[in-house]
Amino acid sequence: MEKFNNNTKKIAVLIDPDNVNNKSLLLLIENSNKLKIDYFFVGGSLVNNSVDTIVTAIKKNSNIPVILFPGNPNQFTDKADAILFLSLISGRNPEYLISNQVISAIRIKNSGLKVIPTGYILIENGHTTSVEYISNTSPIPRNKPEIAVSTAVAGELLGMTSIYLEAGSGATESVPLKTVKMVKNNINSTLIVGGGIRSVKQLADIYKSGANIAVIGTSIETQPELLESFVEARNTFNL
Repeated sequence: MEKFNNNTKKIAVLIDPDNVNNKSLLLLIENSNKLKIDYFFVGGSLVNNSVDTIVTAIKKNSNIPVILFPGNPNQFTDKADAILFLSLISGRNPEYLISNQVISAIRIKNSGLKVIPTGYILIENGHTTSVEYISNTSPIPRNKPEIAVSTAVAGELLGMTSIYLEAGSGATESVPLKTVKMVKNNINSTLIVGGGIRSVKQLADIYKSGANIAVIGTSIETQPELLESFVEARNTFNL
């Protein structure tokens, strides 16, 4: 898999197994291949359908790296290329801080997958999201970027090589640009930003503010034609 933390801007397409069927998945894979996205992220807050089935279908039809984005220890398959080993460091629920990680650690280590230690930080977006409800944690207030900065720095000092700022699936507002910029200015880790990115302008502003990887999900589930514009915006930043 291509080095995860180089300096180019990247796009990850997030696939929630519960939100795709065979036809829509194959169309998304085909479009992603054509446009040359950087990564597929696979996972979600609930996920009743098989992660293994989705990853198998992607690997059969694409050479784009597949990275697991698990909401719980059951969302795992060794057919992926890598896994975001997430700790929800913005919350105080021990199940998502360390308990799930202990449950899954040996299986992940023995799988041979590339492991990407990731500090996962929820940012308030205007309404309660699935991850907030399922994890029973409160997001960091939008108007308190200094808390997000301290949380991200703590994650980096604990050895996390990536920081993921998340507004949540289907968010009404994306992560504030001030928060993205302040966090990036205080860490050396790869900065991932997702949730609520629905326009090229939002994507461009998030890149300008310092995000290394932008995660696109809900917007292209409802408007798949947007993906081409998003990729063009990424390409502009990498000229």
